[in-house]
Amino acid sequence: MAPPILKLDDIFLSFGGAPLLAGAALQVEPGDKICLVGRNGSGKSTLLKIAAGLVEAQSGEVFRHPSSTVRYLEQAPDFADFKTVQAYAEAGLGPGDDPYRVTYLLSHLGLTGDEEPKNLSGGEARRAALARVLAPEPDILLLDEPTNHLDLPTIEWLEGELQKTRSALVLISHDRRFLEKVSTATVWLDRGTARRLDRGFGHFEAWRDQVLEAEELEQHKLGKAIEREEHWLRYGVTARRKRNMRRLGELQTMRSSYRGHKGPQGTVQATVSDAQESGKLVIEADKITKAYGNRSIVTLFSIRVHRGDCIGLVGPNGAGKTTLLKMLTGQLDPDSGTIKLGTNLEIATLDQKREDLNPEETLAHYLTDGRGDNLLVNGEQRHVTGYMKEFLFQPEQARTPIRSLSGGERARLMLARIMSRPANLLILDEPTNDLDIETLDLLQEIVAGFPGTVILVSHDRDFLDRTVTSTIAPAVPDAPDGRWIEYAGGYSDMLTQRKGAADERRKAEKAEKAKGQDTATAAEPPKNKAKLSFKQKFALENLPKEMAKAEAEIAKREEKMVDPNLFSKDPATFNRLAAEMEKFRNSLVKMEEEWLELEMLREELEG
Repeated sequence: MAPPILKLDDIFLSFGGAPLLAGAALQVEPGDKICLVGRNGSGKSTLLKIAAGLVEAQSGEVFRHPSSTVRYLEQAPDFADFKTVQAYAEAGLGPGDDPYRVTYLLSHLGLTGDEEPKNLSGGEARRAALARVLAPEPDILLLDEPTNHLDLPTIEWLEGELQKTRSALVLISHDRRFLEKVSTATVWLDRGTARRLDRGFGHFEAWRDQVLEAEELEQHKLGKAIEREEHWLRYGVTARRKRNMRRLGELQTMRSSYRGHKGPQGTVQATVSDAQESGKLVIEADKITKAYGNRSIVTLFSIRVHRGDCIGLVGPNGAGKTTLLKMLTGQLDPDSGTIKLGTNLEIATLDQKREDLNPEETLAHYLTDGRGDNLLVNGEQRHVTGYMKEFLFQPEQARTPIRSLSGGERARLMLARIMSRPANLLILDEPTNDLDIETLDLLQEIVAGFPGTVILVSHDRDFLDRTVTSTIAPAVPDAPDGRWIEYAGGYSDMLTQRKGAADERRKAEKAEKAKGQDTATAAEPPKNKAKLSFKQKFALENLPKEMAKAEAEIAKREEKMVDPNLFSKDPATFNRLAAEMEKFRNSLVKMEEEWLELEMLREELEG
């Protein structure tokens, strides 16, 4: 067992009132891939900041191996004093780190490096921050919600990068599928303490339920033991009771332990307020189109949405998901085509940008629209503090300004608001951002059991698979061209159908090609057995030599670029070497593809 490179032991931290962390521990060894899970407000981000050295615990021990490097991905990166994304990302490099890693990562994350930080969207800011922490390949990588604001292609790319990285990982995420694929160990932060499971997140929920059941059983046993001791205290012989002060002291200790037990935080309890039933046909779009300049966002898209449908909308950032959503709900007119909305529609919307939130407004004022201390839920007058409790807010938070809430608490607050409004059409734009797993479970139950209609935009594959009845996605996933297709089922079903359609196309093309070859063969006189041409033979024999030369040229330039001071001393030479290396790499890829095709042809001709 390798010695730890990071160890937090018996960490205590309180901001007044109940401790946030009380005896929490975290141990990281080389190669660990740990997911840190727990309810919103349980202290996950705070523990990660203590591990990164950004927050100091009030007591406890923190050990970081002196030679280890640590990089921390925060939820809100600070771009101050950086003119470009490239400069921001390169600022995370250490003295011996390779600057080319920054260029490589920015390219794969869809950024050029020339962007100005002030103009970045939420997704672009997250990508720039990822490039900054991934580029140094640190010994310890601490990631706080790395998938927030990322689209599905980028999330899947990030999964691959983290699976093969040599860095030890500690990550916080609400994305179940992401955690299942990346993690090999789980640390559960619950009521101030941390429990560790040396298995990935896929095994966490069953283990957590076992722990809570065992805890409940222990509390039940303790309660029964107290009952027995109290019976002895009341009915035992007085003289014996006076002599047995030790037993009396143990009873007091048991009582104190039983009263002081803090059970697990409750779960959110809520349903959407009932509204008048909408018409059977909710939305009908016929050959709608939308373009901005020369770029097509939606091209000849048609759909009929019926009452009870739950439709997921997926695609890369910039594909036009929000534009299509606004068109379908009548907020944006199409350039051509028609959209008809059904009758009796009452719409509730959760916006991904949380634009509806005024940071200076109090929670009570936001939930009641400033109409006193009561709100109407399902036709019943409810006091705002009682309604807040259902969403795990404390009564004293009623007069708290929204700016003091965490990201997860803000998401929960917006859920509380839309659940109190009568609705028969829910529009959810990235509803899973910042929600903890338990609140996600509730949201899934609400969406799955909602009697009306739901249209949601999400990058959470697990959430889509559990809720939607059909999925709308770009016809061309990697290069959206305005064409959208509706697939039956969730995200995994969509992938299966896409693969099946691609397989069918390949079979049809192969059959057509074979038919053409058969026709040509029948029309031609018999020929001698086919064989490679002189030119093909020559290429097959010489391509390996040319590939070896290209690899040698790449190695020469890599050797020169290893010098950590080259970029600062001679940026022109560095850029020239990088360009030449890229040219040789492209040439090498082409030669490898040509050689492989020729080799396969040779094998086919030789039987």
